[in-house]
Amino acid sequence: MNKIVLIAGLLVFCTFSSFAQDGKDFNVLIIHVDDLGWADIEPLGSDFYETPHINQLASEGILFTDSYAAAPICSPTRAAMLTGKYPARLGITDWIRAKFQGVTTSGLPGEYEVFEDKPLKTPKIQGYLPLEEVTIAERMKAHGYQTLHVGKWHLGEEGYYPTDQGFDVNIGGNDLGQPPSYFDPYLPEKPREFYEITTLKPRKTGEFLTDREGDEVVNYIRTKKGEKFFIHWAPYAVHTPIMGKPDLVEKYKQKEPGNQRNAEYAALVESVDQNVGKVMEALVELGLRENTLVIFSSDNGGLIGNYDNPITNNYPLKSQKGYPYEGGIRVPTIVSWPGKLPMGALSETPIITMDWIPTILDFMGENPRQEGLDGISLKPVLENPSQKVDRDLFWHFPHYRLSDIVPYAIIRSGDYKLIHYFDGSQDELYNLEYDMEEKVNVISTRKAIADKLQIKLENWLKETGARLPVEK
Repeated sequence: MNKIVLIAGLLVFCTFSSFAQDGKDFNVLIIHVDDLGWADIEPLGSDFYETPHINQLASEGILFTDSYAAAPICSPTRAAMLTGKYPARLGITDWIRAKFQGVTTSGLPGEYEVFEDKPLKTPKIQGYLPLEEVTIAERMKAHGYQTLHVGKWHLGEEGYYPTDQGFDVNIGGNDLGQPPSYFDPYLPEKPREFYEITTLKPRKTGEFLTDREGDEVVNYIRTKKGEKFFIHWAPYAVHTPIMGKPDLVEKYKQKEPGNQRNAEYAALVESVDQNVGKVMEALVELGLRENTLVIFSSDNGGLIGNYDNPITNNYPLKSQKGYPYEGGIRVPTIVSWPGKLPMGALSETPIITMDWIPTILDFMGENPRQEGLDGISLKPVLENPSQKVDRDLFWHFPHYRLSDIVPYAIIRSGDYKLIHYFDGSQDELYNLEYDMEEKVNVISTRKAIADKLQIKLENWLKETGARLPVEK
């Protein structure tokens, strides 16, 4: 069993009432944080960052220890969140370049990137979320919900923004994958064409972006109190540029470091926590807390960056954002709905980004199995967190990135995880039950298991129509 460091007294299991069949009119709030690592919150072991409001959210809900992002990088996971489909099926398997970056990787099946010093041609990605995909916002609108997107979008340029994909209101979402600055007016130090959050008007010079996002969410909740609402709040934090409010940065500079020690990053994490608290307080004040399903998660693992001067530390997980190890794909996740779901509970069942649409539909009385989704409903697990789900999970990253990331695909089946490298490098097999740190590659001693998982992985790649790297 994975060893999780938990705040004393956090996980106190409480009684709950079952979901009433006639209670399908409820609100949904998804908080999809950018780059928040698995160990970046106190309930999962952070020994430096302070996250009291996220701690409270965990005490009022279910904390998942084995929750996964659909990809080790942002755009694919965001596409999976909105569609309920594997990134491989969508053709969005890498982060989408913004207009200001002056490059395009958008491509149709059969189009490749070629590298002079690499043996494989790698598939170009779909550079936007196609409009024909049915998003969660469009599904919610069909059920009479008012829909809001706040924060990061990163799924295409004009014509593919949130308001083109089912959201009534878009505050802050455009093609950018990161803010030019966290301080109002949110502009870069050196002016650069197209490098601005065009969908967020400056309000108060020096105001912190995460605080602004929290205010926008609260204001929307207040105006929609008498209506059903679906909110997708995707904080730009804690993505680079690493910036923090000066008072918080100074606080952490004075604090004794632990495994984690970056004061500016700590301030950025706490800003997210403060605004989670602000939004939860508003729900309580308006009498909406027990009628709102809250899902808190992240789009990929934490960014360490330079190991000599790390941004964060994902210990005990191996590696970081972009890589096939647990530090790249395992993320913090909490689901809270007081009065409807257990409080202070822990679930060790593996879950993944695509599960949220089926779960929400199931609570609404719909049959998610008929919707062509890759995820499953977690309603039975949420109502009984000790329940385990028996299925395989997959990831696909057919690209070269940095100096040491080569094209790979992954399967987790039970406690075993196989990493397959398309360039012929030695595959890796880990037993996560005993080795969550992925220290011991057991592929040479568990060849039969590896072969079985490889066949499953190949069948999944075919079934999803995944774009594969090919030899030159």
